Amino acid sequence: MLNKYRDRVLIFRLLISLEIKLSFRRFETMNLREILLAEHSKAQCLKVVKWIGNDPLRFNELVKLFLSDENRVVQLAAWPLSYAVQAHPALIKPHFGKLIRNLRQPGLPDAVKRNTVRIFQEIDAPARFHGELMHTCFGFIESMNEKPAIKAFALTVLFNLSGQYPDIRPELKTIIEDRWDYESPAFKSRGRKILKSLAS
Repeated sequence: MLNKYRDRVLIFRLLISLEIKLSFRRFETMNLREILLAEHSKAQCLKVVKWIGNDPLRFNELVKLFLSDENRVVQLAAWPLSYAVQAHPALIKPHFGKLIRNLRQPGLPDAVKRNTVRIFQEIDAPARFHGELMHTCFGFIESMNEKPAIKAFALTVLFNLSGQYPDIRPELKTIIEDRWDYESPAFKSRGRKILKSLAS
C-alpha cells in the first residue's frame, strides 16, 4: 500500500515537472507581447521574469514593450519589469535614461510610474541622471493627484539621493511637513521615517 502511494506521488511530481517544462517551451515559441496579454496575474508575472532570467536581449524586448504606445501592453509590462530588475539589477544599466525620461511623459499610467520609481528606490542611477530624477520625484510628492505608492517610493528615492545632495534635505523636510495633513497613511509612514533620519 505504501509503495503504491509513493508511486502515485512520484508520478504526480513527474507530471507537474513535465507541465512546467511544457509551459516554458510554449513561452519560448510565443511572442512576449502575447504572453503579457494572455493573463494578468502574479503567477504570469513570475513566469515572464523567469523566462527573461539574466538575458539582456529578452529584457530589452520587455523594455521596448514597456516604452511602447500600446497602453494595455505598457501596463502589463510594468510589473515583470520591476521584478526582473530586482532579480538581476545589472539588466537595467543600459536603460536608465530612457526610463527616467519616460517618467516625464504626460498621461503616464499609474502602474508605469509606480513600478519605475520602485526600481529607482532600490537601484542607484548614474550621477548624470540624478538631477532629472530628483526633479521628477519632487514633482510626484508635491502633486495632489499622484497615488500614495508613487509618492512613497518617490520619497525614498529623494531621501537616498539626499546623502549625496544634502542641499535637498530642507526642501524634502518642508514638503513632508506641509503635505502631512493631506496625505495618505503610506506617505505619512514613509515620511515619518525620513523626518526621523533627517533629524538625527
